[in-house]
Amino acid sequence: MIKVLFVCTGNICRSPTAHGVFRALVERQGLAGQITVDSAGTHAYHVGEPPDRRSTEAARRRGFGLDDLRARQVIKQDFETFDLILAMDRGHFGLLLGQCPPNRRDALALFLSFAPQGNGLDVPDPYYGGGDGFERVLDMIEAGSAGLLDHIRTTMLPEKPKP
Repeated sequence: MIKVLFVCTGNICRSPTAHGVFRALVERQGLAGQITVDSAGTHAYHVGEPPDRRSTEAARRRGFGLDDLRARQVIKQDFETFDLILAMDRGHFGLLLGQCPPNRRDALALFLSFAPQGNGLDVPDPYYGGGDGFERVLDMIEAGSAGLLDHIRTTMLPEKPKP
């Protein structure tokens, strides 16, 4: 089982959106039995809260559900539990790097490093902006999720025997 964790600041906008989009992609590809998904925040600002309403509504318009998700903070055990811990921006990456045991640093990456279109390295925080920011974030997350799934398929999942 490959375990993927998406991380942003408060776990109410970017990381739950990535969680919901990637989870749906995994399910649509019939890989839910091989890949699990979670999300967390670097800070405890919103622990226990659902994703931001604007994130939920933007995701729903594209067919992604976030309603079952609740914010949580990254914990020490996450560095041992997850195969990939994906920061939504370089600030999150730096915070995670400071908490991560040296022997697990290979699990850390910037989420958009998997985006094939080269959308940059940071998923911008849409929290203080207008609704179009949430749409732009979804565009970036959909691209990054497709690239991430390709990466997992080609480098982490066992090959299926050929008939």
